[in-house]
Amino acid sequence: MYVNPRRVRKCQFVQICATCFILSLMMFWGSLEENIIVSHMKSYSYRYLINNYAFVNESLTLNRDNLDRIAGYWYLINHKEKCQDQDVLLLLFVKTSPENRHRRDKIRQTWGNEKYIRSHLNANIKTLFALGQERHSAQREQMQRRLQMEDKQYGDLIQQEFLDSFYNLTHKLLLQFSWVNKYCPHARFVMSADDDIFIHMPNLVEYLQNLAQIGVQDFWVGYVHHGSPPIRDKTSKYYVPYEMYPWPAYPDYTAGAAYVISGDVAAKVYDASQTLNTSLYIDDVFMGLCANKMGVVPQYHPFFSGEGKVIYHPCIFNKMMTSHGHVEDLHYLWKQATDPKVRNISSSFGGRIYCRIVNIMLLCRLHYQDTYPCMAAFT
Repeated sequence: MYVNPRRVRKCQFVQICATCFILSLMMFWGSLEENIIVSHMKSYSYRYLINNYAFVNESLTLNRDNLDRIAGYWYLINHKEKCQDQDVLLLLFVKTSPENRHRRDKIRQTWGNEKYIRSHLNANIKTLFALGQERHSAQREQMQRRLQMEDKQYGDLIQQEFLDSFYNLTHKLLLQFSWVNKYCPHARFVMSADDDIFIHMPNLVEYLQNLAQIGVQDFWVGYVHHGSPPIRDKTSKYYVPYEMYPWPAYPDYTAGAAYVISGDVAAKVYDASQTLNTSLYIDDVFMGLCANKMGVVPQYHPFFSGEGKVIYHPCIFNKMMTSHGHVEDLHYLWKQATDPKVRNISSSFGGRIYCRIVNIMLLCRLHYQDTYPCMAAFT
């Protein structure tokens, strides 16, 4: 690896030397079996270089003339007219699998309900479900008929011909950004979410409407992973071999469970995705690589959850944006999110003091929780 000394400011010299020294010490452990402590030490020492130099992106960049990924997958189900001639505040893509019909139905009835959000929240959002084909060839034809019938009823599926599997998640990400670029480039914001997420739409819509009024750009918000190391454990489904990604840390990225970007970022990510190697199948990391190439930095929001499920309490619901790991309880959460009594619990001075105390007790715990941090109790 070559670093041009002319690109390094004098004030960075000490940091560069310290980083290189730590990395050289890490070589001592290189022959040992990778463990979480060593990998995180490597990743945090390496993060300075990852986030400031272009050599990672340059090494993953392919010749645009040799790349035709978007044309490589046909649309099996599409709705080109979904955003046509409309002012769209939020284009919401829900990543789903063909067999998860029950999850899609619950989302349609709750936080993905376009009609409710238009009539009660005065916002135009578009909800689409992004998916590939059934993985098992013996069941593919029957499943496709079911999907066609489902789409005939709801008109909200966007499907391409790649197999719907964990290792094709990057293709599903490309589906989303290529669709936005071609059919809905005027959307103010774009959101990508899993189908086991709960989104507090009243809070999110209000948040995005305020941002839209000030014309925010270069906006990317969610639960941010800083300097995360690749998983080198071959037994993990998140295993990434050195041949695929040889560096000790990823650029900063948001958890793929749910994040929001502004329309201009969607266009930038799409452009970057056309030139980066897509063999890295962890979609949220690939999103981070695309954004990093375009100079877009993720913003951490304390009420976007990571992998954990939030604690049920009205004071938590009052500021919630997203929570991960919800399927059977969506209707209960939606009732809480749309109940005026819950929304008004902290409207008075006494209510604000009460919720501050409750949130401190619920969120500021000694053991680690991958949901909302202690700082969320003070926002």
